Amino acid sequence: MPRGRLVNAIATGSPADRSSTVLVVDDTPANRYAMGAVLSRAGHRVVPVASAGEALVELDLRMRAGALPDVALVDVGLPDLSGYELCRRVKALPSLAGIPVVHFSAQPSGTDARCRALDAGGEAYLSVPAEPEEIRAVVRAALRGARELTDIQAQSGRLVLLSETVVNVQGARCLSELAGTAADAAARLTGHSAAAFVLGGDETHAGLSRRGAPAPAPGAVEREAAAALVRRLMCAAGGVRTALVPGSLWPTAYFGPGAARLVLARTGEGHLPVCLATPVYEDVAGRVGPLVEQLARAVALAAEPLVMYERERHVALTLQRNFLPAELPHVPGTEIAFRYVPASQQAEIGGDFYMGLHTSAGFLMGIGDVVGHSLDAATVMVEIRHALRAYSIEDPCPARLVGRLDRMLQLYHPEFTATLCLALVDPVTGRTHIANAGHIPPLVVPARGEARYAVASGPLLGLGLPHPTPTAVDLAPGDRILMVTDGLIETRGVDLSVSMEQLRDAASAAPPAPDALCDMLLSRFGRARGDDIALIALRLAPSASTPAPASA
Repeated sequence: MPRGRLVNAIATGSPADRSSTVLVVDDTPANRYAMGAVLSRAGHRVVPVASAGEALVELDLRMRAGALPDVALVDVGLPDLSGYELCRRVKALPSLAGIPVVHFSAQPSGTDARCRALDAGGEAYLSVPAEPEEIRAVVRAALRGARELTDIQAQSGRLVLLSETVVNVQGARCLSELAGTAADAAARLTGHSAAAFVLGGDETHAGLSRRGAPAPAPGAVEREAAAALVRRLMCAAGGVRTALVPGSLWPTAYFGPGAARLVLARTGEGHLPVCLATPVYEDVAGRVGPLVEQLARAVALAAEPLVMYERERHVALTLQRNFLPAELPHVPGTEIAFRYVPASQQAEIGGDFYMGLHTSAGFLMGIGDVVGHSLDAATVMVEIRHALRAYSIEDPCPARLVGRLDRMLQLYHPEFTATLCLALVDPVTGRTHIANAGHIPPLVVPARGEARYAVASGPLLGLGLPHPTPTAVDLAPGDRILMVTDGLIETRGVDLSVSMEQLRDAASAAPPAPDALCDMLLSRFGRARGDDIALIALRLAPSASTPAPASA
């Protein structure tokens, strides 16, 4: 490219609107200098190279350093590769394809040359010599197009990210998990640390996602101070709004010194307030803020069913605690133990129950589970227990009790089914009659030897199907009979028969006392379970002639 008018016009440049790095590829030193001078005077940083090979090496080094040029000016007549071929190679690499390429040439250029430049992937074609203002304008246009494309791609990525995070928010199982998920989502959207608050009555559910923020994390004092400020700023009516809080009012333990940006949302008057807090971040184009507001609205919507569920769960737990017996009657000649562990806070309430009753024919022990997870299931559980207590006064036969309860469910709760296992134990003779309606059969654990499941089965309650005659087993002094709900052993992806065999092996090696037996089984199987767990165990008092069991 001849020096000519370009060199003579260097002094006429003006500062660029925004400093950028420009790669200038030209095999003529004087031309590189002249082009670089025009661009430097306009405020650009210029990286001059003499060939296509040098350009590819420079781009590779800068890619590794994370400092790629913002635009490349490429002479079409390079000695090793044509400028068109260099452009094709650059555009073929995903990591470099976003760099706008402006071809230039001092040779006479017609339609064919410009078409070749565009077909190679270039953004513009410049005929030189050219006025400095034209050079600067072409570079500005290439940069503007690249930045607009980058902004569009970034916004598209943010929208995809928003949709993903909303799905995560809607999948939260409790308010605490919701707050943590919302904080992570806000941090991913903004690229900064974020905190989330879900304010439920007197309880604050808070989450924090750090992006290089100072340690240590906020404590209870800072959390309550932030929550109190959020409550003061929150509107009583529904809606979403953004507030900027000066650093003097916002606890520095969250984001360090500086102001905080709060996005406050609630779905309506009386509903839970939600707040997403971040440091004040640059959002010149106003693209990020509206997405954070959409996220806050989604969090507020997700909070409402969780509140309703937690209220229902509290009522169901109250029902279970109030109606499940706190102790069982003392039966001479036996030892009895029971355990009940409600599901974890994130799981749903079920209808597990246990019972033990004195009857005219012996001690009636039972365990069952209403199918379903809801307040209704817990209510039906209470009805079954009351009906069982009433029916057993007149006739404690397990088979007839199962039949009467089956008809009761069909008549009053046709939409429900339940499992139930009953065992009527004569503490004097050890004779035990068992009726089973779809439940895990009782495990008979002898004083010595391997445990075994009683052969007792039958259809669920509520189906109206005939039930088989009860099973009779004889317990010797020192023998135990154990009943459990499937919440103790059922594991997703594991066949129930495998879990039952593991339970049988564990019970065979358990200590003899029913209390120790229940505790050992809970310790081994009952951790982090997603369903209620109930156990009841009975041991016939060992006689003087019963040999002591081997120590486990």
